[in-house]
Amino acid sequence: MILAVETSCDETSVAVVREGAILSNVVSSQVALHAEYGGVVPELAAREHLRNFPSVARTALAEARISADELDAVAATQGPGLPTALLVGFKAAQAAAYALRKPFVGINHHEAHLYSPWIGHFDAFVPNVSLIVSGGHTILALVKSELKHQVLGSTVDDAAGECFDKAGKLLGLVYPAGPEIDRLAEQGDPNSFDFPRPLIADPDDDFSFSGLKTSVRYFLRDNPHLLNEPQKIRDVCAGIQAAIVDVLVTKTIRAARRTAVNCVTASGGVTCNRALRRQLENACRKNGFTLRLAERSLCTDNAGMIGILAERKLLAGNSPTPLDVEIEPGWQIS
Repeated sequence: MILAVETSCDETSVAVVREGAILSNVVSSQVALHAEYGGVVPELAAREHLRNFPSVARTALAEARISADELDAVAATQGPGLPTALLVGFKAAQAAAYALRKPFVGINHHEAHLYSPWIGHFDAFVPNVSLIVSGGHTILALVKSELKHQVLGSTVDDAAGECFDKAGKLLGLVYPAGPEIDRLAEQGDPNSFDFPRPLIADPDDDFSFSGLKTSVRYFLRDNPHLLNEPQKIRDVCAGIQAAIVDVLVTKTIRAARRTAVNCVTASGGVTCNRALRRQLENACRKNGFTLRLAERSLCTDNAGMIGILAERKLLAGNSPTPLDVEIEPGWQIS
């Protein structure tokens, strides 16, 4: 029985997991708070974590119908993330482990996403190429066996989710703009406006979306009248989304072919995007790959995936994390 905590950015989450099952996974979002500023304000996020953590933790325990003294271990996101936000959850989890005299496990947020598509299905695990894509990261990894992975490529500048949000801000959409672009693009024509696909033809597995973001900025500067035409805005959203999705899908499928695996997985907040899910499904079907997507509730930041990975690590014989370690805001998986 593991209590898990996640506060790497703007969601306060506490979960209870047991034997591969998520008994509770409570998430308190701060989207409304940060929308006013068009992005996450780190100090405000930390204050909200401090305010929300006690009630979120109590709710998680109540929903799992357990008491703190029934726990066997405590886990928390150690990094990467916003330093002040990470500190709140990580130190709270360390304190709980110390008070309860239970093992503590620090978890890499990216790695938790990496294995989230297998939650509830680890018995069916096969080697795979995994796409992790969200507001803060875009990563391709080769997962050779459970807990054995190798990063093939990552973003050299802006992540895909960041490109969605910043392009949406240029269009005057509310934060976070990614879901709004998804909604508007469903009614738009992706062929109306052609935006660049950065690094799509490069043989390596790295990503770059800053050039696309800049292209959108100049396009809107030169065509300001489009912002007054609702259908044109939908078409622009569809064009931006098509460019991002094409890059993600093309590079993922190419990596799967090159590494000779038969399975592709995807996780992270951007994996909720409907066009990305459809195109991954179509591309995998065409190439004979099995596709496993993380459940939508596990795509965004949540403590459930943190707890499950902590459990898998303990079951694999990994040692608990010393209680005197600190957060690692820039911690990258390798």
